[in-house]
Amino acid sequence: MTVFDAIIIGSGTAGQTAAYALKNGGLSVAVVEKSDKPGGTCALAGCQAKKWFYEGMEVVAKSQHMKSKGISSIPETVWTDFQREKNSFTNAVPAGTLDGFKEAGIDFISGSAQFQDEKTLSVDGHTIEASNFVIASGGKPLLLPIKGIEHAITSDQFLDLPSLPDRFVFIGGGFISFEFAHFVARLGNSPARQTVILEAAPRPLGPFDSEMVSLLMAASEAEGIAVHTGVRITAIERTANGLLVRTDDGNSYSADMVVNGAGRLADIEELKLGRAGVNHSNRGIKVNPSMQTNQSHIYAIGDCVPTIQLARVADYEAMVAAEAILGTSGDRQLSSIDYSEVPSVLFTYPQFGMVGYTEDALKQEKIKFSKSFDKHLAWPTYRRVGMQYAAYKILVGDQGRILGAHILSDNAAGIINTIRLAMLNRIPVDTLYHQSVMSPYPTRESDLLYMLKPFV
Repeated sequence: MTVFDAIIIGSGTAGQTAAYALKNGGLSVAVVEKSDKPGGTCALAGCQAKKWFYEGMEVVAKSQHMKSKGISSIPETVWTDFQREKNSFTNAVPAGTLDGFKEAGIDFISGSAQFQDEKTLSVDGHTIEASNFVIASGGKPLLLPIKGIEHAITSDQFLDLPSLPDRFVFIGGGFISFEFAHFVARLGNSPARQTVILEAAPRPLGPFDSEMVSLLMAASEAEGIAVHTGVRITAIERTANGLLVRTDDGNSYSADMVVNGAGRLADIEELKLGRAGVNHSNRGIKVNPSMQTNQSHIYAIGDCVPTIQLARVADYEAMVAAEAILGTSGDRQLSSIDYSEVPSVLFTYPQFGMVGYTEDALKQEKIKFSKSFDKHLAWPTYRRVGMQYAAYKILVGDQGRILGAHILSDNAAGIINTIRLAMLNRIPVDTLYHQSVMSPYPTRESDLLYMLKPFV
């Protein structure tokens, strides 16, 4: 039987981060991966892959907004070229992943892992043992209990479409549906484009600020994306003219393509966690703030735990788990993780970014706050690019502490990250204002002064 100091299950961004950290800490490490394409969702079919389409979409969106401001025509897009460029990146990921492991001295084991007991794994019949385990098995598309759901494609399949048909219906009003809907609304070159998002809840994008969500919905609808809320899909049927999506209110929506954008769930069923005595539920593996399960030598990180499903969050969780295993946290104090100031950015156009509390959450928790908010911003930075739906909301509590921020902009990611750093370093809002006076001007970042001015 082969014995390692640590075995990582999963070769995505979380698994790789943990593997390299533990190897650098002097441990013998193996990575087990069941997919024939190592590298994980982020690189192959998620945050990295989708950005090839986002960059093109942003160019088209800006050109559309500036058509009466000096741009004479909208760029024609070629979906197959976007696919080729994306594939030139993703096709190299598996080999690059394996080369990295080999160079670092990390063993790679291909196959499906199953726990035999709390110390032993079976990988396609081969038995291996370890002192520590890090489960980074990721997530998989949620299979909805809808009649005819087999006619819908997943987000992974969407990113490999050879062409874009005219009529799309997206199931679920979350990250996947909104981002992909913005892609198809602008990259299809078709006057017959129809894009619909169907959400069962009273509003989409539940974790985001409700007032800001309504502004993104308006911006989306202005681009031909219809968003319907409070609807339950009862069936998806194949017809002579494509697909028909039926809802419980008696309506139906015709489509050439239906995309299941309802999210992902932990990919843990095959692991046989019960044999190892690991507590888990249908939401994922239960862990403490050090990413430790109820079995002290078994850790879980990334999309297989019920935390925030973002690649950089997974990386941080991996660092926390690795340092807990190694018994060293150094000056960085990574022995536990705090999710209260994790930023989220929706890569629509405009981008939609947030960090910290929403206004509704502050009211629900009865936390006193003051607010700076404006919409349809007419600042020069947005007038010159024709953006009509730019907006912001900043929420501040006692002693000028920033509690939350929400940005609709073509650079929401940059602005949100500046505010996140201020929150992490406990910089009060008046100090951030004065430190921002000499920001490069005029830029989206320098507009932060206008947002902070009401607090000073």
